[in-house]
Amino acid sequence: MSSLRYSPASLLALTLTVLVTPLNAQAGETVQVYAAASLTDAMDSVIARYESNHDVDIVPVYASSSTLARQIANGAPAAIYLSANEQWMNWLAEQDTPIQQRMDLLDNRLVLIAPDDSDLSTTSLDGSQQLVSLLKDGERLSVGDTDHVPAGIYARQALTSLDQWTALAPRLANGDNVRAAMALVERHEAPLGIVYQTDAAASDGVKTLGVFPDATHDPITYPMAIVSAQPSEATQAFRAWLAGDTARSLFSGYGFTPASAD
Repeated sequence: MSSLRYSPASLLALTLTVLVTPLNAQAGETVQVYAAASLTDAMDSVIARYESNHDVDIVPVYASSSTLARQIANGAPAAIYLSANEQWMNWLAEQDTPIQQRMDLLDNRLVLIAPDDSDLSTTSLDGSQQLVSLLKDGERLSVGDTDHVPAGIYARQALTSLDQWTALAPRLANGDNVRAAMALVERHEAPLGIVYQTDAAASDGVKTLGVFPDATHDPITYPMAIVSAQPSEATQAFRAWLAGDTARSLFSGYGFTPASAD
């Protein structure tokens, strides 16, 4: 049997391969970001910009804020959480989840939408127009679940403030998240829906009929926090970048308003 022989150059190359490979395998870290469904388009754009200049893999998970909060409380490996309201961030803190570097990142508004080819036009949302009168027999108003989904909670507050909740409550189609609520309108399965202004702007299948007055509901604020007890440097760096001017400018391009810095 012949023995294997290596030249000095081959031995050097083999040694360098053994030394360098483990370092390369650990070079790109992963940061899981759990974000409200209404942030999908904007967050995808923000992540793409960040990854283009950083050796890190940002993995987003989108769902309703309530669903994400429960998953995190049950041990999901989230590093950063962005909620569509204060309620679910507060709830998560009450579950003994480590909430670090919390801040209000963005603001939004609530709007009434219809399919883009609907005959309905601009509608007054000052209480003078009864929205139930715009629904035919068997038709429903599409909203996020009014008990759990932030957009649905805001919608319930707005309709209650306008003294229209009692009439509309039996006529609601409750979605798992705000994007699911908008999808029913896009597919003409519901003639009206209540979503965020940013969701309506992101869709070619709906049009905005009106904006609910801010005074009819709680401020629509998106808090952000690190939800890891021992956050990596990559996690802390991305959280800091999200709070910076570049990311806020990108979010603004999708219709969000930067919240006042803490």
